[in-house]
Amino acid sequence: MKSLCWFRPAALIGVLPLCLSAGGQTPDPGMASVKIAPYFDPPAEFSRPSGPYPSLLRFYDGRQVKTAEDWSLRRREIRDYWMSVMGPWPPLLEKPVFERHDVERRGRLLQYRVRVESAPGLMQDGYLLVPDKSGAMPAVLVPYYDAETGAGLNQAKEPFLDFGYQLANRGFVTLSIGAPGGDARNPPWNGSRCQPLSYLAYIAANCLNALANLPDVDPKRIGIVGHSYGGKWAMFASCLNDKFACAAWSDPGIVFDETRGPTNYWEDWYLGRDPEHPRHLAPGEYGYVTPKTPRTGAYRRLVDEGHDLVELHGLMAPRPFLVSGGSVDYQGRWSVLDYAVEVNSFLGFKNRVAMTSRPFHPSSAESDDQICAFFEHFLMAASIPANEQPITATVK
Repeated sequence: MKSLCWFRPAALIGVLPLCLSAGGQTPDPGMASVKIAPYFDPPAEFSRPSGPYPSLLRFYDGRQVKTAEDWSLRRREIRDYWMSVMGPWPPLLEKPVFERHDVERRGRLLQYRVRVESAPGLMQDGYLLVPDKSGAMPAVLVPYYDAETGAGLNQAKEPFLDFGYQLANRGFVTLSIGAPGGDARNPPWNGSRCQPLSYLAYIAANCLNALANLPDVDPKRIGIVGHSYGGKWAMFASCLNDKFACAAWSDPGIVFDETRGPTNYWEDWYLGRDPEHPRHLAPGEYGYVTPKTPRTGAYRRLVDEGHDLVELHGLMAPRPFLVSGGSVDYQGRWSVLDYAVEVNSFLGFKNRVAMTSRPFHPSSAESDDQICAFFEHFLMAASIPANEQPITATVK
């Protein structure tokens, strides 16, 4: 089944990429950028911010952002607010312990079973896939419920979520990890006081540092991708840590939407953690906010104070991101993404926010190919216009 998409030939003007083919062996100039180019342009009805949110180019007190320096202050204001609501991170690990074990060859790849220090005192299992070639390569972190899925070792159950394996075959070093402690709903806290979804972002930040320390990896070209639970993880990780050069989020729910159960940011394993007032879920009420299962934790405060995830999207600018949308993040979500487009345009950047669409939540062969093309375009392309080049320096 083909996804719902939009082709805008004008979007191809000025794109001069050099990328790898799907097999990671033969250069195929133009393929990746041609594939991804149509998805930077929304349909006409979503071509300007039309959602219910205030412009990201205004401070919380209403002042207008007028300069790039103003945006730096506004960006800091957004991040500081969200971090204060969600709780502080523990100190980041600059050089996490990273152990490689049980190497084996998979075609043109070397596969390592690894253990990475993802939080102080927390060693986490994962799989590192390294293309069999020399030099520092771009890398992508792949978080999900388990590490095997991203590494392509669980294809019978999850045939289209092997992002790590697919990207490794296209020339990327990939690190696939699972839920810390093996339980997505009850991660080991190790003394952390932040909300679970922010804690996952913290873990991703440490895994990024582990990747950046590897001799096989170019530390300025590290991205992150995840689907559903992993998509939420990837979104918060990339928005809150500007060392991620770019990101792809597969149908995570890019706004708070209490009419769609799978968005479920209100759950206590995402943003609703409140040990003193836990949500008591009854049969038939699971996954929704109801009078008997009200908002709790940081989620309640964020909603009560009028905030939504659109603010986090703004933190990506001018770093590129792709929403691989499905039944949760349907085509109409472009009206949300246009707020981030507005920020990028203000900063002088275009083609930094992309969205593809399919009618169902699970990933597919086509949406996987679009995700891979996105990373090839931004982390491997050799020649693209200056205002479309990937940002590899820390955003101020």
